[in-house]
Amino acid sequence: MSRIPDTTSTSRSRGQYLHGVRALKGELRELAPLASDEVRIAIRCTSICGSDVHYFNHLCNGSIRVREPLCLGHEASGQIVAVGSGASHVGEADLKPGDAVALECGVACGQCAHCRGRRYNICPQLRFRSSGSKFPHYQGTLQELVDHPARWVHRIPPELGFEVGALLEPLAVAVHAVRRAGPDTIPSTRPCCLVFGAGAIGLLCAAAARADGCQDVVMVDMDQGRLAFALEQGFASVVHAVKPRRGETLQDRLDIARETAVDIAGLKWPDGNTIGRVQKTFECTGAESCLHSSIYATESGGTVVLVGMGTPNHTLPISELTAREINLVSTWRYADAYPRAIAIAKASVTRMPIDGNRLPDITQMITHRYQGLDLVQDALEMAGKTRDAAGRLVVKTVVDL
Repeated sequence: MSRIPDTTSTSRSRGQYLHGVRALKGELRELAPLASDEVRIAIRCTSICGSDVHYFNHLCNGSIRVREPLCLGHEASGQIVAVGSGASHVGEADLKPGDAVALECGVACGQCAHCRGRRYNICPQLRFRSSGSKFPHYQGTLQELVDHPARWVHRIPPELGFEVGALLEPLAVAVHAVRRAGPDTIPSTRPCCLVFGAGAIGLLCAAAARADGCQDVVMVDMDQGRLAFALEQGFASVVHAVKPRRGETLQDRLDIARETAVDIAGLKWPDGNTIGRVQKTFECTGAESCLHSSIYATESGGTVVLVGMGTPNHTLPISELTAREINLVSTWRYADAYPRAIAIAKASVTRMPIDGNRLPDITQMITHRYQGLDLVQDALEMAGKTRDAAGRLVVKTVVDL
């Protein structure tokens, strides 16, 4: 963490740019003069997000299409190499070359009603690195140097390192989801939650929920290996593997979802008590079948939080939602979540309790590492798999520079 970047030649940045489906090209691009409110960051680590993989494989992410060569990557950390003349007045105080920082890659306008109301994540003018949502695209972090507004960088404590600094971005997504879930509304002797999806976001939602006082977590997925990982590493207390089943009609699909919810409710916590329905469910897959099951598995008066992005349109059992007053809550990235994410990451890495709760070690999520920009394509290909060639589980893939 103490290594100071070489600043003798920082006028150009080499990066990997997506030109077509699975077609990356290394480019050396000139950097604009550093703005007064910006810092120049030498990227040290970028962890690969599912959206990066989707752009890589399809040149789009949902309805958002790539319209010019796009540098991917937004889960990132690095070291400051230069500071704009006014940067100390808009971001963290006394930023200086050598500081280790995490990038908050969504840059909002700061002026609209959403920004003034501290909900800048839904600012209409927000630009997000590695996304095709704005044109020209806001280029990502799979490159050597990035000029970023000082307002949107966060110092990384020395306990964390650059790889955990990159994980702060998806952890902020989880923090925001837990906040959106709100407090339990029905008195309960066991604070607990249900998580659909044992991928990176599901694991981090479990960790953030534990930090928020959730005593037990039941995690559901189709992949036995991911569930075993979640259980062994302490992200989950109980796991349940669902078998792929495809209903021919909507009624068939809803019946399958009900059966899944009944199966989950019949599981037992480690102390032998039956799980039943839970008050909070985090749906982290984006699959319609999991959303249906989430609704049926949630207690009356409880909350289902939509975290995963998958199928853009769903058919919902509205009568189930309304008759049992289940709250269906959407999320979109995060707002003001990095300070809490940093606190959770410190507690996780140092193995010290936070608010009385001991957390799983999130560094164990990093299962595959690639060194240097020349291996970005390999990293993206690996991130799209659940197992590598040797049969080892793939959870989180990072590119170190």
